[in-house]
Order: sequence, then C-alpha cells, then structure tokens
Amino acid sequence: MPLRQHPRDPRRTWRPDRRALTALPLALIVVIAVVDILSPPEIHLGPLLIVAPAITASFAGTRATVAVALLSIAALVVIGGVRDGLTTANHEAQIAAQIVVSALIVGLRVLRDRHEQELAQVRSVSEAAQRVLLRPLPDRIGPLHLASVYLAAEAEAQVGGDLYAAARTATGTRLLVGDVRGKGLSSLGDAALLLGAFRAAAHLHASLPELAVYLDGSVCWDLAQLAVQGHDADPGGGGPSGDGGESFITAVILDIPDDGSVVRLIDCGHPPPLLLHTGGITALAARNPAPPLGLGDLAPTEYEVEEYPFLPGDRLLVYTDGVIEARDTRRRFYPLTERVAAWHDERPAALLQCLRRDLLAHVGGRLDDDAAMVAVERLPDGGRRGP
Repeated sequence: MPLRQHPRDPRRTWRPDRRALTALPLALIVVIAVVDILSPPEIHLGPLLIVAPAITASFAGTRATVAVALLSIAALVVIGGVRDGLTTANHEAQIAAQIVVSALIVGLRVLRDRHEQELAQVRSVSEAAQRVLLRPLPDRIGPLHLASVYLAAEAEAQVGGDLYAAARTATGTRLLVGDVRGKGLSSLGDAALLLGAFRAAAHLHASLPELAVYLDGSVCWDLAQLAVQGHDADPGGGGPSGDGGESFITAVILDIPDDGSVVRLIDCGHPPPLLLHTGGITALAARNPAPPLGLGDLAPTEYEVEEYPFLPGDRLLVYTDGVIEARDTRRRFYPLTERVAAWHDERPAALLQCLRRDLLAHVGGRLDDDAAMVAVERLPDGGRRGP
C-alpha cells in the first residue's frame, strides 16, 4: 500500500487565506491614495501604487493582477485630478510609468501562469509514470501484509532511481528492492529495465540464484547496449550518461515461502534489511554479499542464498541507501535502527508513516537522494484472519 502526502508532512508549507491576501493590495491602493491627497503639495506618494499589482501578481492569477493594476492606475488619475490636475507633466509622467510597469507585471504573470500549467502537466506525467513503473504493492499478498513509501529527491518528480516490486509464485512471495546509481529522472530507464525483468521472471525461475543471474544478465546486456549507443553518439563522452562512470544497480531479492517461518535473500551490494521481532531488531547482513547488478565480469558464477527466521508477527523493513545516508543540518546520518525501535510494534503502514515523517523532519523536508522503504509482516495463522 503506497503512502501519499501526510497532513503533517514537513515539506507542506503554511499558506495564508486567499481572501486576506486579496484585501491587502486593495487596502494599499486606498491608503496610498488618501495619504497622497492629504499630503503637502511637495510630497507625491502616487508612484507607490505600483506595489499593489506587484503584490497581487505574487499570489493571484492574471485576471486579478489586471484588475488591481487598473484600479491602481485609476487611483493615480483620481489623485492627479484632486491635487494639481491631470495636465501637469509630473502626473502625466506618473500615469505613463504606472501603465508601462503594470503592463510589465501583467506580462510576467502571464508567463508564470504558463509555467505553472506546464509544471502541472509534468507532475501529471510523473504521477502516471510512477503508477506504471512502480505499481502499488498490494496490501495483502498470501500470508503477508505489505506497505511501501517512495520519496523522490527531485522536487517535481514523483519517481526516480529507487524501485520495488513483489510477485507471487507457486510456493510463496518474491520481493525486489533496488537502487539505481544516480537519482531522479535520469535513472528511470535502468529502474524500468530491472522491474520489467523481475516481473517477467520472478514466477518462472525455480531458485533464487537463477533469478539473480537472470536479472544481472538483463541489466548487463541493456547497459552494454546503452554504452555502445552513447559512445557512437559522443565518442568522447565516456558512457551513456556522459559522466565517465559505470552504471550499476544495488538490489536485495527476497523469497518468503508461504508454508515456512523463514525468509531467504540475496544481497547485491544493498543495505541489509531490518528484521523486527520480539527479541529486538536484527540487521540481515549477508555473510557473502554479491556485487551490484550490472557490473559484468564482477558478477559471481553462483549466488549465495542467506536464510533467516521470519516468524508470524515479525516484520521486515527493506530500504534504500537514500534513507540511511540522509543528513541533517549538522551532516549527521539518519539513525534508522535507533529510530525504528520506537515504532517496533506498529503495523507496516503505520510504521512507514512514522518513518517517513521522521525522515523528512531529520533532513528539513528535502532529501538529497531518492529513498524507498517497504515493510512486510508475516500474518498469524497464515493470514487467514486478515490483518
């Protein structure tokens, strides 16, 4: 069950009432006009009326900005008529300047409206890409209760290089959590490749090592094709990304049998999952972790499967390095194991809500890297009673 925006999300800013904001430029027009009319002849406050449309353009749309700009010009005409007349060079220059600057403000507001429309379209496309690429994990799958949360580093992106997926097999459930080198939209292609390969093969390969070999082969083949294309397009670029570095994907592949009390996993250079059980919290660190996917010759000829107890009522927390490498203003890493102990008994969805809120508070609302978390609970009695 993917988690969306939370009402107390630190990234959500307070917004004042729109009516109060609209009243502010109108009040300024009235105050400036009255004070200017009552001031001595040598004092001219009329040029300050340009503040009203400028303030309106900062929070309102084009129509409201145009209306306030016309009111400010009208107020300047009234001031000129009451004080010295409209035929003086001073008031004519003020009115002309007010018209020119107001037109400029309205033009900038029009450009901003177009930018906001384009931004809304980008967000819509990003959300659609997230729904296609990162399909929501089911709330229930076999005897398991699942929840997931994704936090993209790029402000306008809903998805990036972190990934997760689950698949049912004849004997259990397989879960993939990975992290593509890099962040944001540039890593979408590699993430899509691995997710597609996992969804196509997770239920076909009988053993977890065979699945890992297939996934690594798929990633290596695609990255090799991209490297060839990137070299042909830019002989001096140094790869498809043009940064001269190699691409790879860290991942952890889990197999959770329905009729057992264990979890089997292969760790390919990924942070170890956390097992929350009655005895505390245990990091499922692989004794012989494999290298990340996509490194070609460095891939092992045979992957080693690690097996750990996973009893009814236990919870697994699988995450990407964007979580544990998140830093606060003092450059301190997020203490995941220490923080998760406070929510040891929470159900998966509530656990991730607490972690999400606490992580964003730790970094001040903005992550430097994409972050994904998946929580899995083995339900009592094989889940027959429901979560």
